Amino acid sequence: MNRTLMTALAVAALVVSGGSTTASASDAPPRTTQGPCQYTQTPDEPAARPVPLPPDPRRTPSHGKVGMAVRTSQGPLPLRLDRAKAPCTVQSFVHLAQHRFYDRTVCHRLTAYPTLKVLQCGDPTSTGEGGPGYKYKDELPVDLPPAPSDPTGVRRLYGRGLLAMANAGPNTNGSQFFVVYGDSALRPNYTVFGTVGAAGLETLDKVAAGGIAPTAREPAPVDGTPVLRTELLSVRPSCQP
Repeated sequence: MNRTLMTALAVAALVVSGGSTTASASDAPPRTTQGPCQYTQTPDEPAARPVPLPPDPRRTPSHGKVGMAVRTSQGPLPLRLDRAKAPCTVQSFVHLAQHRFYDRTVCHRLTAYPTLKVLQCGDPTSTGEGGPGYKYKDELPVDLPPAPSDPTGVRRLYGRGLLAMANAGPNTNGSQFFVVYGDSALRPNYTVFGTVGAAGLETLDKVAAGGIAPTAREPAPVDGTPVLRTELLSVRPSCQP
């Protein structure tokens, strides 16, 4: 997907937006899987790496946890995916991992806003614009508590250790995801599909402590490229749920 990241301090958001598109090379409608997840090809936003559409069985697994062993250049980032919370998202993530879509990809974005503290990964182009060549529906959280920092009650608490999908608006999930290293206040528009293990939180704290790379326009940025280059060396299902 052609994705552009936008974040504002007052209205913190974690999106990967569609941007402009060009006409598809074919007039044929995009392929959509027939199961409940309805993974849909995005011809105008082709895959950053070749990967087929995920399996979409009528009875998509919706129970149990899936462990993911994630090795990064800054340390381990073990993940625990929750099928009950987001079965289609977990199905897609495991599919991408099995096809080594995430291997040797760099986490391109670190935020350090008072109300948004995340590391964003999952784009093989390392630009924030890459995706898997398909999209699928939201599985939005319904059990997140109100964010204490938001007196309106609109934003929810995406607590430290949560794993969630970035998106470009409703039902545009792809491959990009974020891990929360500090409690964050967001509208509940981002699918939560797992958690980060204790060793992963240590890795995230290390990356966060390294800070965000300054630029000519932003000598002290709170959103941008991590100083400590964080590469996902391998992402594999593990025997530890």
